[in-house]
Amino acid sequence: MSSQTDYYETLGLSRDADAAAIKASYRRLAMEFHPDKNGGCTDAEGKFKAVSEAYECLKDPQKRAAYDRFGHAAFQNGGFDGAQQGAGDFTDISDLFDTIFGGAFGGGQQRQRGPARGADLRYDLEITLDDAYHGKSTEIAVDVAVACDACAGSGAAPGTGVSTCSTCNGHGKVRAQQGFFAVERACPACHGAGRTIDTPCRSCRGEGRVDKRQTLTVEIPPGVDEGTRIRLSGRGEAGANGAPAGDLYIFLHVAAHPIFQREGTTLFARVPISFTTAALGDEIEVPGLDGKPHAIRIPAGIQSGKQLRQRGAGMPVLNGRGQGDMVVQIEVETPTKLSAKQKELLAAFRATETGDECPDSKGFFERMKKTFAG
Repeated sequence: MSSQTDYYETLGLSRDADAAAIKASYRRLAMEFHPDKNGGCTDAEGKFKAVSEAYECLKDPQKRAAYDRFGHAAFQNGGFDGAQQGAGDFTDISDLFDTIFGGAFGGGQQRQRGPARGADLRYDLEITLDDAYHGKSTEIAVDVAVACDACAGSGAAPGTGVSTCSTCNGHGKVRAQQGFFAVERACPACHGAGRTIDTPCRSCRGEGRVDKRQTLTVEIPPGVDEGTRIRLSGRGEAGANGAPAGDLYIFLHVAAHPIFQREGTTLFARVPISFTTAALGDEIEVPGLDGKPHAIRIPAGIQSGKQLRQRGAGMPVLNGRGQGDMVVQIEVETPTKLSAKQKELLAAFRATETGDECPDSKGFFERMKKTFAG
């Protein structure tokens, strides 16, 4: 089984086999021809190596695409593997594939020439739950590279200009032959800019940008949540030599609230009540983030852990209409400090108990007696 044998034939597959079929066939054949299972048989060892070689190519979508088009020639004379090892010489790995496949990986469009767009930046901003509920306008200070005022971002000293790079004729890239393929890489003379500066600007040293602290206004809409991202277009790092600026992304972090926990648009609150309120029932008021008191009716005989829902008292829907709900979880609190009179009253009440007042407790002890009766 020669290394030049068709890889699909080596694995016993058709050329339209999917990744799962390729993997399954390789496992089956590798187990069949593994040297440890064939007593060191030279023929089996050769087949095992051929199967492994075929699988290493076909399991990689990029290598498989090259093999389907060029066959074994794609990996000879400094072909695909050699190009991969030298990938650091290219501006972008897609440059290599655009050259090989005629733009199949980039929609066949001309790649952008000249200075690259500025980098996007991230800013982490902490807000309160009240801010997230109502929304707010706030200011932030960001240290960012901005276009140089002295040269208007061109990088050239005032009164001078820029020249087209004579090495790449303004393309920003040069073509080179590497084995089987003709590939493009960033021009070493202008570093991909496509132009050279005759006299660099003294303020920015020819880069076209300088570091500066900017104060920006951020509008936070109602309903934002932890991790919500706000984009300020063009407020990121300015591109070199007059290239467009990147964007600034504001990532919001909502600080913990002393009363409410949040899940989506639902607000949760644990509310302790006295055991007499739980037994007799009552109405309590819970203040909402909207600044209004919300009346919550406590039914008589409520138990700890019971949740009561107040419709429309939760968080607003981000960029939409409506409100979530507020969920109050009741926690019945047992008194820890009683006066003599209170103890006397409770003792009198206990004397009148029949067990029917607390059916869960009564049922539990009855089951326990039956279980351990023997």
